[in-house]
Amino acid sequence: MVEPIVLPRSEHTLSSRDIDSDALKVMSRLQEMGHTAYLVGGSVRDLLLGRRPKDFDIGTSAQPHQVKRGFRNCWIIGRRFRLAHVKFGTKTIEVATFRRNVPKDEAEADGQADLLVQRDNVYGTPEEDAFRRDFTVNALFYDSSDRSIIDYVGGLQDLEARVIRSIGDPVERFQEDPVRMLRAVVLAERLGFDIDPAVVAAIEEVGPHIRFSAPPRLMEEYFKILRSGYAEASFSGLARAGLIEHISPEMEEGLSEEFFGSLARLDAWRRQFTDAPDALTNTILVGSLLEPLGQMDDAHRKFGVSDQWYPALGRLPVPRKDVERFVQLQALVPKLRDIDAASRHQHALLSRGVFREALTWLDIYSDERDVVDHWKAVLAEPGAHEVLHAAAAEDLSGRRRRRRRRRRGPVHTPAA
Repeated sequence: MVEPIVLPRSEHTLSSRDIDSDALKVMSRLQEMGHTAYLVGGSVRDLLLGRRPKDFDIGTSAQPHQVKRGFRNCWIIGRRFRLAHVKFGTKTIEVATFRRNVPKDEAEADGQADLLVQRDNVYGTPEEDAFRRDFTVNALFYDSSDRSIIDYVGGLQDLEARVIRSIGDPVERFQEDPVRMLRAVVLAERLGFDIDPAVVAAIEEVGPHIRFSAPPRLMEEYFKILRSGYAEASFSGLARAGLIEHISPEMEEGLSEEFFGSLARLDAWRRQFTDAPDALTNTILVGSLLEPLGQMDDAHRKFGVSDQWYPALGRLPVPRKDVERFVQLQALVPKLRDIDAASRHQHALLSRGVFREALTWLDIYSDERDVVDHWKAVLAEPGAHEVLHAAAAEDLSGRRRRRRRRRRGPVHTPAA
């Protein structure tokens, strides 16, 4: 047992006024049901740093089915890692049961020969949950019942020192989950923290292990970086750490001034908003990577959605639907630049399914403010948003039909 550091409300700066009200409701309800419930992870870290968290996640002693029993608006998700999602309109409060690491002898008895975590539904205590997390600054708990901060792993000290330090042996922890190496670099770049020398050495030693991570998961990490407002610094840090070469060799070869300039423009646009706006879709993010890497140039565009040629980011599966949609977006952009076209032609463009994304692309990557301002004025006209909503509904319906056709496969006509 480790005796945690417990900071009472008078000794820290985190205020409950800065916590999402629905997250407070969830914690309060779980506590009323007799369970322990804390605000956990990055939200506590960010609030102590005076930053606004992206999410407000909760850790609890209640198991997923017990959480569901307490909330009618709750859904259980996941297989490897069972979670409860409590819905409030479009907002989701994620509730995870406290877990513990599976000891090596248990893993071997379960047929798991290496350290790579294959299952993660072994429930534990708050202390065990803190020690299974990745970095000390991510393992802080906030107890809303008495407004205290609970620290089992030295996270408060590292937060003060502005350092990213692994909980436990970093070599072993990175072998358990290689994505932690990527997150160490990205977190340090986003917060402006130093990385503990032991973590740096571990990345140099086991960096190639990141290839064992699921490619879709790595692609999702790329999307998170691009949405963060710190994409330029993050990808630069990943390149210096030697991780990109193990994930995306094609990308490593194309890391040019143009590439980082593209990310800088994306970051500047993203930082206008408190949270990543809905307009920043995966289609735009895919384009922000492929376009400056030269993978969507005119010579290849006609093959961009065929079997003869397809964009690649090493092992990462670039979503085909987003590449196809980006091709449509780029075809629409020149038409948006023609602001002297007849009014009926301009209004017809609003009904194009990719109109919003094309306008967002121009807003991010074009210096033609007159064009962007023109279309924003058009959108402010009566009836414009109704046209957009109808186009979006039709676009969604069309995509569903195409997915159904792909699942059914080709239709074969019997020979006469």
